[in-house]
Amino acid sequence: MPACTGRGVAVSNAPGVLTETTADFGFALVMAAARRISESEAFLRRGEWKKWSVDLFAGDVHGAALGILGMGRIGQAIARRGAHGFAMKVIYHNRAPLPAAEADALGARYVSREALLREADHLVIVVPYSAESHHLVGAAELALMKPTATLINIARGGVVDDVALAAALREGRIAAAGLDVFEGEPTVHPDLLACRNVVLTPHIASASLPTRRAMASLAAENLVCLLDPAAGRPAPALLNPEALARRL
Repeated sequence: MPACTGRGVAVSNAPGVLTETTADFGFALVMAAARRISESEAFLRRGEWKKWSVDLFAGDVHGAALGILGMGRIGQAIARRGAHGFAMKVIYHNRAPLPAAEADALGARYVSREALLREADHLVIVVPYSAESHHLVGAAELALMKPTATLINIARGGVVDDVALAAALREGRIAAAGLDVFEGEPTVHPDLLACRNVVLTPHIASASLPTRRAMASLAAENLVCLLDPAAGRPAPALLNPEALARRL
């Protein structure tokens, strides 16, 4: 963005419109990983279901500890689903704690990143990707998690070290994972593909037609406002208004 600003190039995005759809999908991955839905379906399709047993693909969500790494719009929407829909104990880590009133409304408790990793039964990652967040969750962080825990990544590929995660899943150091994003996508690391205890989806967390229409409409509105300054309407999601001054 600094390079664009220096050249008078306006930059905009489409915030907010995908929050609820992405949170829905993030929680769907929590459910799928925790309740072992993909794993048990594959078991059934292979013809291995021969009898009932008391612990067949057992897993829990209701009342468990939901950990959220990144408490922006989407993280907060996931917290609401967990706390109010499933009576989950919500803990989170963010660059800064939420205001007390907001955290109380969500039923969320701020903890250190290390405590989040140790205490969460289900960890949802919703942080932006940057040089600082590259492999934010790697082998050392996975080693802090419970062997019964699940990890959900709906942030960006590269925030999680996919090779380290595959090793932890393969060796039973965490129970399961749900991933919508990957390093080097659309390629998925073969070690992850070989794991039975991971739910894999092709970066579709925002994939509802109303959401995609809203994203497109907001992008178009940004363009219209920037290309027709005579209309006198500011672009609704302009990130670098100082670039406009360089265009005059």
